[in-house]
Amino acid sequence: MDPDPGPERSTRAEGDFGRSGAECRTSVEGAEAVAYCHNPYPAVYRVSLHIECVQWWDIDVDGSPVEVGPAGTVRLTGRCWEGIASVWVTEQRV
Repeated sequence: MDPDPGPERSTRAEGDFGRSGAECRTSVEGAEAVAYCHNPYPAVYRVSLHIECVQWWDIDVDGSPVEVGPAGTVRLTGRCWEGIASVWVTEQRV
């Protein structure tokens, strides 16, 4: 991951999805992360938010998968006690 991606970036799960898959935008403010994932395609996808915390003692976050249907948008949130090192979203076609 880019060490300083800026306040917002687009993220995809590993793999080449071509013209399919949910498009997710993440943002970090302090110790809180938010991702909005939109699915413009007819298939259903499961998306999950993942957060790596800065402090070694802070528990990293692997959010529960959430389904995003055709033309749907979901909001995913998570936080660390202190700073966030990185944020990404994984997706899986249902």
